[in-house]
Amino acid sequence: MKTLFLAWQDPTTRAWFPVGRLTFDGTQYTFVYTQGAKQAQDKCEFNLVYSFPDLHRIYTSTELFPLFYNRVMQTSRPDYKDCIQWLNIPENEDDPMAILSRSGGRKVTDHYEVFPCPEPDENGLYKIHFFAHGLRHFPPSTIERINQLQTQEVLYLAHEFQNPYDSRALLLCTKDHHIVGYCPRYIVDDVFKLNNKNSELLTVYVERINPVPAPLQLRLLCSLTAEWRDDFRPFSSQEYQPIVADIPAEYVTT
Repeated sequence: MKTLFLAWQDPTTRAWFPVGRLTFDGTQYTFVYTQGAKQAQDKCEFNLVYSFPDLHRIYTSTELFPLFYNRVMQTSRPDYKDCIQWLNIPENEDDPMAILSRSGGRKVTDHYEVFPCPEPDENGLYKIHFFAHGLRHFPPSTIERINQLQTQEVLYLAHEFQNPYDSRALLLCTKDHHIVGYCPRYIVDDVFKLNNKNSELLTVYVERINPVPAPLQLRLLCSLTAEWRDDFRPFSSQEYQPIVADIPAEYVTT
């Protein structure tokens, strides 16, 4: 089963909340709100998604819900093949869930983002792909340095604890101490857990550099690998858990 989370950012405080979870079992799509939606309502007056008006309902469909479908580039677009290359998705694996999990599904017209729930890879390791965040906040010299990066080059994580918006922010840095973006907020908690146990086995690599005309948010694709311990569960905190109390067990993160 493939699992994606839907995150919402408050445009005023810039705080992020995981508000929903989308799963696909190969036949049926299922969407539920998570406890993060309640937190977003309480703290930032989050409004429920128009097409999902009931906080306590399990939504199912054999077709991808419009909220997510509209975030997937259609194959009829002339730049579709370029986009799949930018996302570094293998040939014939460009299904909607794969595209959403890699692209983030961001749009300039709202404040949502989509991200995947990682699963152990073929070697039993934690592995997740992500694009460097926050590049529009950095000077041109940062983009110039990104363009000089090499595939499989190692990047280093630095805790920016004085960040006024997020005291747990993690910077992506080169060996020669150039900052090349931020680690996405949605994996920061997992990174801290994994890093505290065995930092030597957590590594961030440059997966791909996409020059212009790729949009800035797709410029630097990274991959993070770490040891997947038996007692580790990704996104196991309360905010990621479904609100619906009697949701079937196969949809519950444990």
